[in-house]
Amino acid sequence: MNFLRGVMGGPSAGPQPSGAETIQKLCDRVASSTLLDDRRDAVRALKSLSKKYRLEVGIQAMEHLIHVLQTDRSDSEIIGYALDTLYNVISNDLEEEEQEENSTKQVDDLGSQFTEIFIKQQENVTLLLTLVEEFDFHVRWPGVKLLTSLLKQQGPQVQQIILVSPMGVSRLMDLLADSREVIRNDGVLLLQQLTKSNAAIQKIVAFENAFERLLDIITEEGNSDGGIVVEDCLLLLQNLLKNNNSNQNFFKEGSYIQRMKPWFEVGDDNCGWSAQKVTNLHLMLQLVRVLVSPTNPPGATSSCQKAMFHCGLLQQLCTILMATGVPADILTETINTVSEVIRGCQMNQDYFASVNAPSNPPRPAIVVLLMSMVNERQPFVLRCAVLYCFQCFLYKNQKGQGEIVSTLLPSTIDATGNSVSAGQLLCGGLFSTDSLSNWCAAVALAHALQENATLKEQLLRVQLATSIGNPPVSLLQQCTNILSQGSKVQTRVGLLMLLCTWLSSCSIAVTHFLHNPANIPFLTGQIAENLGEEEQLVQGLCALLLGISIYYNDNSLENYRKEKLKQLIEKRIGRENFIEKLGFISKHELYSRAAQKPQPSFSSPDHMMFDHEFTKLVKELEGVISKAIYKSSEEDKKEEEVKKTLEQHDNIVTHYKKVIREQDQELEELKQRINTLTSQNEQLQATVTQQVSQIQQHKDQYNLLKVQLGKDSQHQNSHSDTFQMNGFQTEEVSKLKEELEEWKNKHELLQGQLREKDSVIEKLKSSQLEVGTTEQSSQTSKSGGLELNNELQKELEMLRSQIQLQSAEISKLQMENQKLQVMLPNTAADPLLGESNTTAAHNSELEQEIRELKSQVKALSEEKESLKQHLDSASSTAAILQDEKSKLQQEVAESKKEQDDLLVLLADQDQKLSALKIKLKDLGVPVEDEDDIESGDQGDEDEDGDEEQED
Repeated sequence: MNFLRGVMGGPSAGPQPSGAETIQKLCDRVASSTLLDDRRDAVRALKSLSKKYRLEVGIQAMEHLIHVLQTDRSDSEIIGYALDTLYNVISNDLEEEEQEENSTKQVDDLGSQFTEIFIKQQENVTLLLTLVEEFDFHVRWPGVKLLTSLLKQQGPQVQQIILVSPMGVSRLMDLLADSREVIRNDGVLLLQQLTKSNAAIQKIVAFENAFERLLDIITEEGNSDGGIVVEDCLLLLQNLLKNNNSNQNFFKEGSYIQRMKPWFEVGDDNCGWSAQKVTNLHLMLQLVRVLVSPTNPPGATSSCQKAMFHCGLLQQLCTILMATGVPADILTETINTVSEVIRGCQMNQDYFASVNAPSNPPRPAIVVLLMSMVNERQPFVLRCAVLYCFQCFLYKNQKGQGEIVSTLLPSTIDATGNSVSAGQLLCGGLFSTDSLSNWCAAVALAHALQENATLKEQLLRVQLATSIGNPPVSLLQQCTNILSQGSKVQTRVGLLMLLCTWLSSCSIAVTHFLHNPANIPFLTGQIAENLGEEEQLVQGLCALLLGISIYYNDNSLENYRKEKLKQLIEKRIGRENFIEKLGFISKHELYSRAAQKPQPSFSSPDHMMFDHEFTKLVKELEGVISKAIYKSSEEDKKEEEVKKTLEQHDNIVTHYKKVIREQDQELEELKQRINTLTSQNEQLQATVTQQVSQIQQHKDQYNLLKVQLGKDSQHQNSHSDTFQMNGFQTEEVSKLKEELEEWKNKHELLQGQLREKDSVIEKLKSSQLEVGTTEQSSQTSKSGGLELNNELQKELEMLRSQIQLQSAEISKLQMENQKLQVMLPNTAADPLLGESNTTAAHNSELEQEIRELKSQVKALSEEKESLKQHLDSASSTAAILQDEKSKLQQEVAESKKEQDDLLVLLADQDQKLSALKIKLKDLGVPVEDEDDIESGDQGDEDEDGDEEQED
């Protein structure tokens, strides 16, 4: 322990060891001690020495510290000391008082060398990733700091190791969810270093839900009013989105653009902005610009621009733009942001044109911004931002270009002078004494004419009043007048760019330019002179303007035909000299800078010479003009023919474009018609469904009718259902026939009885005893015959009632058949046919369904015909049965007549018997006892007969 006290600065006996010796002894203790406490104390001592003796600790102790990380992971305290020591050795983030100015480079090299030693074994980085997963604060926090330092020193190498490590990036993403803010904040710094210039890691981090977590942190910290944590999150978001199209699309598709709107909600009181708030808002604006940068793919930029409009972000930015008290750098960056949000997006450009400044009276935001641009007292960066905003407003915006140019035309100028228009501001800036205003106004006006031949012709009508008493001159003439007056280089460059843009692709403007006899001599004189380096740029632009006057010349002026202008160049300048002067433009350094990106960015006003869109025009025309200068008249004629052909081709293309637009309109109309027809189709399908249900109902009624026709047959005999006609069955007919046979048998029996009675009467005539007996038997036969006759009449009445019931049922079935015959054609065939004719032209599927329905209706009709045939057959059967019934009734009538005859005979017999009895009594024959016996017997028989009848 005395050794340790000596190391830590306590009193000890003997001489003090040097730092290197102490570090060596501590390293030996770490390597050889078996007790964990001893190793922990030694590592803690190394940590305390690591800042002062960084080199010695790094050289001697790094290997031992790595070994501690591998073997003593169970003790979080020694792991924390080891990680802190490695961080002190590798990191260059030392306190300023510990750094010497002349040793800064050496310190940087030292950290890089130690980092290289540490990551030489990739297992060390993997081990560090494992330690970062530990929840213990004393392990996780120093592990995060150490890994961040490694990424700062050897970023690409460490990124590659983490990328190939299983779940390496995912482990580090968990740091954003740590509840301890210090670890979470340092985790953000770690991810900043991890995602620098590595698209693969950027994509992994983005798909690990980084956007959601970072936006949550920004919201929790107070958006733009938050502290440095918000700044770190914004820097990490920039790393993830900048130049990464995949992440930008993921950010847009995830609806994260909508969550950016609250960042720009500033209050009415905008005084006293803190430096951190200015920084945060500046980064937020830059993040918006990353999403809509002109260097992004056009499709991605356009979708982000539309999303920003729909969520209200553009409106919020315009509010900041027109607010008061906003710091100048924030206002400048806001103007640049709005510029790129509206660039090339017609919807956003239209909205920006409608924004008014909160003034009395209200003025359009464009006018207010142009006033700042032509005001020489405004900051240079702000004027550049306004110019960029105006350029973006006019980019691919023919409607906006027309509105700007219209403010210059005589018919739209406000005669009262109460309001200032954009055109008046541009003209004022174009002819002011400030060269920067001249240049900005010339470039702005050139953008109003960009790729718009119609406006170039209309601008020729603009007349300017130069002074009182002098006639007005055209804008084109005034520009050439200022050129010839020998103004500043910046002014002349701006005016020449305007003239070149104006005259290109516009033969009428070229003719107007050549109509002034002073213009060509001025250009040839400028080109032919040998001027200084500063004037070379003007000479090149003059050569370009003269070349445009030749290339786009329609030979309408005899003195300035193409051939004569070429001869003039050959005599006064020389072709080679002309081409050399023309090449001054593209060889200029400022030309190369301007060609890189659309935004005007200049270190000083003196460097403000070229516009980005003009560099494209130079690139397009330089080669064409060079060839035109060397062409002969014959080649010019051929070129004219080619131009005419091209013009015809352009006219054809224009015609086809018009046709395509018309077809697009027709297509939209057809789409609307399709939608209408689709709705009609759905209605018709619903109608067809209803018709199908009605047909199904008719089928059900038909089936019910069939069931009703076969009901009687099912009740009588289940196996005889093949012959069912209107309720009549063969069994009933046979039964009736059997009954008739029974009646016939009974009739024959009665006749036999009558014959027997006749024989009895004959016997009575021969004998009184026999006569008495015969009289009694005849009375018995008479009563039995009457009973049988009554029963027969009852059976006949029952038969008649059954026949009437069957006839009623037949008529009922005939009526139902007629109703079915009427309903089937009216409700199924005709409506379906009409509907099919209506829908067949619009939907083939519906037509197919209607065909099927028609076939079903046809089948129903066939079934109806079959039913009708069955009914006819049933009617014929009923007629046959009716005939049989008539025959039976006739037979019954005959039998009844025979019964009547029999009754007459019986009555005669009774009279005869009575007469015989009287005679017998007169003769003294006792017949009463027998009569009483017979009457008693007869009474008994009558009683028995009554009982049987009651039964």
